[in-house]
Amino acid sequence: MRSRLLLVALAGALCLLAACTSHFGPGLAELAADRGWRPLPIGSWVVNDGLEPRSIVYCPGEPCLRPAMAALIVAEGGKADELERALAADPARLAREFAKPAAKPDKAKKPAKPAKPSVKSATSVSRFRDGGTSGLLVTIRGEGETGRLAATAILYGRDAGKLVLAIAVSNDADAARGYARAAWHSR
Repeated sequence: MRSRLLLVALAGALCLLAACTSHFGPGLAELAADRGWRPLPIGSWVVNDGLEPRSIVYCPGEPCLRPAMAALIVAEGGKADELERALAADPARLAREFAKPAAKPDKAKKPAKPAKPSVKSATSVSRFRDGGTSGLLVTIRGEGETGRLAATAILYGRDAGKLVLAIAVSNDADAARGYARAAWHSR
């Protein structure tokens, strides 16, 4: 009796696990799980109209040299046109947009808090190419003692009328560019 109960519990757990696997993206071939990359569950994500996450993976840092995430996202229709125009725009304008602080909540809703010292950073945007594909590298470096760096690399191009974006974020610009390239090649 005890062994049957164990088998039923095991079968139930396997069914539950199998039901959850459809929510995970397929992963990226060049950023494979056996090298530490883990897919994120994207099946039930709610994203803006016109955007479709195909795959999002991350590597926590231990197996990879640096912690990073990479994504393959497809945009259609007006959203694709809007994104393509923004990516083709003036790099200095993009740097200013990335450097803007997040919008502050309405002050009427929350009591005022003492002002925190602002963190100073320098943002730069540069273009690169991977074969015939356009790319953009955004780096944000903290000023001061730590000088921490965050880098986002984006490769983008049209495929069957849709805009395909390969995006990677890391704490190293060369790594972000390499991970974006790997995501692009995995599409």
